[in-house]
Amino acid sequence: MTKRENFEAIKNIEAVAANADLVAFIDHEIELLNRKSSKSGKPTAKQVENEGIKNTLVEILADANGGMTVTEILADSRVEGMTNQKVSALLNAMVKANDRVDKVTEKKVSRFSLKAE
Repeated sequence: MTKRENFEAIKNIEAVAANADLVAFIDHEIELLNRKSSKSGKPTAKQVENEGIKNTLVEILADANGGMTVTEILADSRVEGMTNQKVSALLNAMVKANDRVDKVTEKKVSRFSLKAE
């Protein structure tokens, strides 16, 4: 049962229904749950920006033969001004989400490449 369903079930109990304060409390809690679930699921500005960067990283990896290190990726002018940490974090997030990028680590050196289709 969901939290909302539990509140509805409690509200239907005779002893609870007779207590106006409890009914008001339950109605308020249900209203809060309704507000919480009605929030828009649209991405934040930072998430939209990161998606654009991820697409750029995929383009860079597509142009490369084999894998690339973060340092090699940063040498590309399309990611000028980006930090090593930002690029590394986005690439690792893509690997973790199984999203277009693979990672191979050899002797503490991580190389990123596009997934084979």
